[in-house]
Amino acid sequence: MKWTFKTTLLALSVGTIGLVGCSNSETPAAAGTDTETASTSDMPVQGVTDTEILLGGANDLSGPFAGFGNPAVAGANMYFDEVNAAGGVNGRMIRYVVEDHSYQVPKAVQAANKLVSRDKVFGMLMSLGTPHNLASFPIMDRANVPNIMPITFAKPMQEEGAFNRRYTMGSTYYDSMKMGMEYLIAENDIKNLCVMYIPSDYGEETNEAAKDISDNNPNVTLVQASSHRPDETDFAGAIAKLKEANCELIGLSLTIRGAITAVGTANAMGWTDVKFIAPATGFHPAVAEAPGGASEGLYAVSYYNDLALRANEPETKAFIEKYKKVTGEDVSAGAILGYTSARITVEGLKAAGKDLNADTFNTGMETVSFVDGITGSTIAITPESHVAFNDVYLSQVQSGAWKTVKQLK
Repeated sequence: MKWTFKTTLLALSVGTIGLVGCSNSETPAAAGTDTETASTSDMPVQGVTDTEILLGGANDLSGPFAGFGNPAVAGANMYFDEVNAAGGVNGRMIRYVVEDHSYQVPKAVQAANKLVSRDKVFGMLMSLGTPHNLASFPIMDRANVPNIMPITFAKPMQEEGAFNRRYTMGSTYYDSMKMGMEYLIAENDIKNLCVMYIPSDYGEETNEAAKDISDNNPNVTLVQASSHRPDETDFAGAIAKLKEANCELIGLSLTIRGAITAVGTANAMGWTDVKFIAPATGFHPAVAEAPGGASEGLYAVSYYNDLALRANEPETKAFIEKYKKVTGEDVSAGAILGYTSARITVEGLKAAGKDLNADTFNTGMETVSFVDGITGSTIAITPESHVAFNDVYLSQVQSGAWKTVKQLK
């Protein structure tokens, strides 16, 4: 399989954001976990030999979100190469096999079944998309295969059930957007809240957060919620209606291109007394660098500060330079999460010890704790929380670059 490491605005902006489940006919109902999953001690360990640990992933390498999936895989493989060159983990080399699902749920299920049932991977790492993960959970659960750092921040990834071997990157879309909107409301005495969103797992969490803020704050009213297709590119009518409704803050859960276009449309209309905020999926260099300053003023929540603000930090600088040398591409959000996800996984594998199985890996992962030298963020997984990034930041596009406004958590 040929991986093309492209991180262009076009690749990132086709359809909805690659971290989430797009609303379409392929989206399955939320898949429940297997409540009778056997304990690891009752099952053979797969994907582990005396010399190798085999990890798998179902990602989008050729579909609408290849611009995110490819850098994530590249970042992970870069870290695994470093680890293997230093002798591996507890004497074992790491091999990472990635299947391309082109952002199609049926292909994601086929990929998960192939990786888990035929290739016998030890764990699934960085599988992309909410419905894609949900549909594949039963396959993983029956084989006691952990789901590690899926590329989605939707709430279903963190819901606990009988099968608890799931480890996620950061706060949910709901939690992080709620924190960001509440901060801007308090700082700017905002009373009229609005939402522009794609009606998928991704967008619905922003809409839900806005509803809950309105329901619990007597000074804030959710004035209007505007639903949009993933491929929608003309927001002139919608922006005009929101302006007429006197919106003061708009939660913006659209595509990358949609978010840029919406903010750019408002700016072109001279509507400057409104604020826009996007989820972590909008926190990308391509957004800040949108031509003509189209995204100027946009806020976004994230789990780390923009790396441009840390460019002189030794570890950050080394990562940026090495990624460019290895891939020929500039560092992007996918690359950062891929590299960090691989490091988190390796830390868990080290702590699990030589006797590696799903139970010892779980014990090991629940001890992972470090301050990431690349992003500066705190990473900590505990028995009480399988969420890796513990920080949430609010940033704003200022003069074509992301500037940190506030650490929210």
